[in-house]
Amino acid sequence: MCLNEPDVGARKACISILIECAKICQLASAYMSMDAQYAKDLCKLCTTICEKCAQECEMFKDDHCMKCAEICRKCADECKKMAAM
Repeated sequence: MCLNEPDVGARKACISILIECAKICQLASAYMSMDAQYAKDLCKLCTTICEKCAQECEMFKDDHCMKCAEICRKCADECKKMAAM
């Protein structure tokens, strides 16, 4: 949705971290599902990236950005829990 906003250039960093966040979440869920040796380490990194993504999204006050930030914070919280197990 950010790609369709008139200020797409100002959202470059946000769009970039969104892609990173989606990829790390995908990988973390795969690692957790197979109980991989480094799943906890990956979850720690996923927490960091999700938190950064939420911060970037919160810079824009569109509904879709606020929703994205909320979801990223929830994901960060869950990854933090997984990393602590």
